[in-house]
Amino acid sequence: MGKKLQTEERRLRPVDLAREHGLSTQAVRNYEEAGVLPPAARSPHGYRAYTPLHATALRAFLALVPAHGHRTATAVLRAVNEDVPEEAFRLIDGSHVQLLEDRRTLDAVERALRDLGPLPADTPDTLGGPLLIGPLAHSLGLRPATLRTWERAGLVRPRRDPATGYRVYDAEAVRDARLTHQLRRGGHLLEQIAPLVEQVRAAGGTAPLEAALRDWHARLAARGRAMLAGAAALDAYLRARP
Repeated sequence: MGKKLQTEERRLRPVDLAREHGLSTQAVRNYEEAGVLPPAARSPHGYRAYTPLHATALRAFLALVPAHGHRTATAVLRAVNEDVPEEAFRLIDGSHVQLLEDRRTLDAVERALRDLGPLPADTPDTLGGPLLIGPLAHSLGLRPATLRTWERAGLVRPRRDPATGYRVYDAEAVRDARLTHQLRRGGHLLEQIAPLVEQVRAAGGTAPLEAALRDWHARLAARGRAMLAGAAALDAYLRARP
């Protein structure tokens, strides 16, 4: 009888799991249906009877979400509950690889911005006027065709001289060309460079991006810390599973 009483005391209602995390009971039921929680036992009247194991699973899931995103966290818990932990580990490894790539991208962006440095001697500011495609390509060590490719990709936006139709690169277009050049030298694809160039344009130059870069660093650090917390919570769940 003592064993039966102990079992009953360890039964948890959906509201017991929900209250700890400020969730609705429907959210808890949805997580069970999605495979985040293992199937719950049912009472003779059809009520769900959860256990501390379910509570541990929910803690693991909610700890994984900030680190890996809702979709990956769901897939990780589903894999564990289906007794294929290797798939869960593979998914987690993928998130770590992505975080490392994001860090490398940030490093490359910062190097590119640092390498822009002061304007060289043949820029519009020192020549007293904008540049045509030939002089700009020469100053960057590129072929004019490369600048035309970047223009088609939206990375550089020269204006056209109304009289001649020639491409004319003002200070902003030169800046975008130099930034693109640095990032391409770092091995980044044009589609990866485009969002950064747009950020520089929106900020009005590279200097205002310092705050954005600090925020980027903070977000990467928060993800890395969240991965540690998520791993600890998942390990606790794995240890608690029969």
